[in-house]
Amino acid sequence: MMMMGFSVSDELLGTVAPIVVYWLYSGIYVALSSLESYRLHSKAEEEEKNLVSKSSVVKGVLLQQLVQAVVAIILFTVTGSDAEADKAQEFSLLVLIRQFVVAMIVLDTWQYFMHRYMHHNKFLYKHIHSQHHRLIVPYAYGALYNHPAEGLILDTVGGALSFLISGMSPRTSIFFFSFATIKTVDDHCGLCLPGNLFHMVFKNNSAYHDVHHQLYGSKYNFSQPFFSMWDRILGTYMPYSLEKREDGGFEARPTKEFKDD
Repeated sequence: MMMMGFSVSDELLGTVAPIVVYWLYSGIYVALSSLESYRLHSKAEEEEKNLVSKSSVVKGVLLQQLVQAVVAIILFTVTGSDAEADKAQEFSLLVLIRQFVVAMIVLDTWQYFMHRYMHHNKFLYKHIHSQHHRLIVPYAYGALYNHPAEGLILDTVGGALSFLISGMSPRTSIFFFSFATIKTVDDHCGLCLPGNLFHMVFKNNSAYHDVHHQLYGSKYNFSQPFFSMWDRILGTYMPYSLEKREDGGFEARPTKEFKDD
């Protein structure tokens, strides 16, 4: 791919682009985080309830992104060069859409079952997945704050499977994984902004995932990052309503039958 007069390989872009997109998109939400009238939790709650410092979160995310980059380089090396992939695949919008949909379903399926298992297995939850739930009040750049083992199993392996099974080229993967990264950050942003396209298109959004981060929702709403189908099919969907808080902002409140459980 040509950029400003020099050539950058699709493999390199496919490795680096999601990392750059993660921090750029997170930065937008950091700038908007002072909009209390659209927050799912107040700024004070974020400071009081979360069990990990923001510096530790940044370090954890950077470690996961390093692991993902190494795995991406290995995967691209094993599967062949971008030139070979581009020759094998002539551009077709229908093929591109099919690859995106297949990759989304594969990633969702892998993450749902691995995520759910990490909640139900006491050892895995205590020693691995509980690290992510130190963020009781999620925020954008904490989206990939996980134990390194979880980052490898859920995100890196899940991403590799979606890439391989969908049959996408390294060039297509640049756009898919950048899109998936943006969606993941959006799901953890802690804001419900008017006109947010992700909230219009996907039922699985920041409010949906916020329910999962609360104690009452820890065994529900496992689906991520795109659809809510597995929660609905397998009975782990917790219905909720988005209500305005008296002190400003919104709250994702579970329906009465779940509150009484």
